[in-house]
Amino acid sequence: MAADGVAGEPAPSDIRLVISASALGTVFEWYDFFIYGTLAASGVIGRTFFPAGNETVQALLAWAGFAVGFGFRPLGAVVFGYLGDRLGRKYTFLVTITLMGIATAGVGLVPSYAAIGMAAPLIVILLRIAQGLALGGEYGGAAVYVAEHSPAGRSGYYTSFIQAGVAGGFVLSLAVVLGFKALIPADAWSAWGWRLPFLFSVLLLAISLWMRLKLSESPVFKKMRAAGEIEKNPVRASFTYPGNVKRMFVALIGIAAGLTVIWYTSMFSVLSFLQTTMRVEETTAQLLSGAGAMMGLFWFVYFGRLSDRIGRKKPIVIGYVLTLILLFPIFWLIAGAANPALAAAGRASPVVVSGPDCTYSPFAVKQATECGRLLDTLSKKGVPYTTAKAPVTTLTIGAQPLADRSPAAIDAALAQAGYDLAKVSPSAGNVALILLGILAITGLSGITYGPVAAALAEMFPPAIRYSSLSIPYHLGTGYFGGFLPFISQYIVAKTGDPFAGLWYTWAIALLALVVCLVWLRDDAQGRATVA
Repeated sequence: MAADGVAGEPAPSDIRLVISASALGTVFEWYDFFIYGTLAASGVIGRTFFPAGNETVQALLAWAGFAVGFGFRPLGAVVFGYLGDRLGRKYTFLVTITLMGIATAGVGLVPSYAAIGMAAPLIVILLRIAQGLALGGEYGGAAVYVAEHSPAGRSGYYTSFIQAGVAGGFVLSLAVVLGFKALIPADAWSAWGWRLPFLFSVLLLAISLWMRLKLSESPVFKKMRAAGEIEKNPVRASFTYPGNVKRMFVALIGIAAGLTVIWYTSMFSVLSFLQTTMRVEETTAQLLSGAGAMMGLFWFVYFGRLSDRIGRKKPIVIGYVLTLILLFPIFWLIAGAANPALAAAGRASPVVVSGPDCTYSPFAVKQATECGRLLDTLSKKGVPYTTAKAPVTTLTIGAQPLADRSPAAIDAALAQAGYDLAKVSPSAGNVALILLGILAITGLSGITYGPVAAALAEMFPPAIRYSSLSIPYHLGTGYFGGFLPFISQYIVAKTGDPFAGLWYTWAIALLALVVCLVWLRDDAQGRATVA
């Protein structure tokens, strides 16, 4: 980056090695982190490690385990950001990818709850914490490393491969799961085969270490070290350097929080929505999500490269505005194409539960009221519903109130009203519509995410860049994004509205838009600054 005073430009062969090693390492690192979420969406993680006698609770606990890893990403950012600014970019992210690979393989070796009781979920949570710590150092290291190798005017393009690598990790996790499922009988997959994608991480770790050991240190860091400009305590300096707290705030809320809720909605929310809410057959849903995400990878590179010409702020702001406008319509399109009969039944024969007290807790083993028990029954089936206040408890499907509200009678009434809860495989035409919807929402992610690595690297001084970038990024992505599947799933379970969880994404995107409009700026060269 010219602003950092790097003499000359790296040779094309050096740039190719830097991008390929960093991007592939990012793919493998995020594969390790996402393989848990991919399998959590299918229910196998909940059944194995969090049995609760209630599928809704199992799913929520599994997603809570997913969120725990994100919760520790900021601590990893502090630890490895400090090391990256003190010891160097290269060796720090060698450590992070090693820790990630070992922790991921460890999840595949943990015995089930049935075998060792509460020790199973506790060990899984500890390994997720280790993954979160590792990931807290990985992204910042890769983003800074590539940005500091980039010639003037090319940082957005080169770092966009890091952004695409994050999505690539999700695609790879789906591809590996589908590959192993194709090779292993269904009963063996449920019993032990699902562990193989975790163990596969050992091979990815070996490849990544082999590639990254070929890399040299960042030219910016070498120059700072030669000049004796290494910051003694980069974490502390990140909070005391003039104007840096405001930069970190904009990075956290305006950039990290906003882009990450869109990204997780485009990946995990779509996959979970297809598999659970719309009752699409599991393998079909995974193929659709993986294919849509794969087709959408070019968005990240395209908008990263475009940001070198038009600046970083414009694509990010435009992406937020389009998300606010298009988020719900895209999911309505996907829902109508994924399971037209179920969507039509919901419109023609809405389910309404009325009563004096319809309090419902998705975590309760037994609901306190009759109305709550009805909501629990419907929630477990994935049936959308609304509630109303009434003197007595009633359940209405379409225009017909049910006198008999036993589970068998509810099933019969739902079936008669057209609620086919069997797994479905969409027609070829509807598959095309689903892929169009996924491509559209990955486009929203790409336009906001593509320019971000370059933008964040430009916002912070070189001596504290690793720490100053990593801390707000992982606070934003860890807490706003990492908890998205859990929060959105809880909102859906609580409200009975399959689209209600999207309001979380919408609200955070709106908040991020306001912050970027007020404080994010582009300088004369189109690089990101803070007003």
